[in-house]
Amino acid sequence: MDMIGRILPFLRRKGVEISLRRYGIDALGAMAQGLFCSLLIGTILDTAGRQFGIPWLTETIASIGREPHRISYTVGGMAMAMSGPAMAVAIGFALRAPPLVLFSLATVGFASNALGGAGGPLAVLFVAILAAETGKLVAGETKIDILVTPLATIGAGIALSALLAPPIGRAAMRIGALVMWATDLQPLLMGAVVAVVVGMALTLPISSAAICAALGLTGLAGGAAVAGCSAQMVGFAAMSFAENGWGGLVSQGIGTSMLQMGNIVRNPRIWIPPTLASAIGGPVATCLFRLRMDGPPIASGMGTCGLVGQIGVCTGWSASGGGSAADWTGLVLVSLVLPAILAPLFCAALRRIGWIRPGDLRLPDPVARVR
Repeated sequence: MDMIGRILPFLRRKGVEISLRRYGIDALGAMAQGLFCSLLIGTILDTAGRQFGIPWLTETIASIGREPHRISYTVGGMAMAMSGPAMAVAIGFALRAPPLVLFSLATVGFASNALGGAGGPLAVLFVAILAAETGKLVAGETKIDILVTPLATIGAGIALSALLAPPIGRAAMRIGALVMWATDLQPLLMGAVVAVVVGMALTLPISSAAICAALGLTGLAGGAAVAGCSAQMVGFAAMSFAENGWGGLVSQGIGTSMLQMGNIVRNPRIWIPPTLASAIGGPVATCLFRLRMDGPPIASGMGTCGLVGQIGVCTGWSASGGGSAADWTGLVLVSLVLPAILAPLFCAALRRIGWIRPGDLRLPDPVARVR
């Protein structure tokens, strides 16, 4: 007990908070932002360059190595290559790591992402958290902090990457592959399940984008995830338009449905309409239009946020010369039209029986009241 009495104040002093919120919400959400600012932005730049023939986005700006292993990078490719460091630094920022720890995490992120393979993002999440907390414990404790803190952070990070990243990466990819295999096998059932689960994760204060990236969720399962996330965002935006106006429509429709989280806590029944829209939109995407995510997995969990989910789907089309009329019809219908119609209809039914009352969907000022 005496040891625990000494350890707990030390952890508090060092800012080490072992909690589900700190690691499962703060760190995971920050990781998604790091992914967005590297992998996703790089993908968007590469796609824009190919689609619109922009030379400075398609030309090689740097090459590394010698033939036959020479790797060439475009602007977007360079951004994508930095996804590991970006994720780790973002996680360190969320954990309030001091500067020397934060900067050292760039090396840790690169190592864990590379060793984690296709499941690298999940490996980065675990390894960066452990390395950051290790660095925080020693930061400022010696007179040679400039040496000790980076050595401890990088040393712990590299060792943990070698030990944990490969099995974590393999496990993540097996889970993602299982979900994608099940969706290909049972597109009706799994289309609904994936759409509902990922869509709800988007609205919760966790990161659906990081979850999809960690599991490498692409293909039909990725298409179902796009449908589910879009249903939450567009659904909430459409059904709350009378209370929130144009500001609410934009902030939820291309921003995030997470803005409704406070209202959901007060009345969970308001979550039913967009969730039902997700359950319908997912199978429509997988069974009727065979909507696939062939872009980066993170885009599967973005929905209509900046239209990133839709851009990710179009990325796959660009390899085959662009989508067909049926592809575009399916994407617009699943992402925008269906949730904009279904969620308000379900909401109207619940208003009729008194489950949703006036004001239940109102967002706090100044988010919504822009008319």
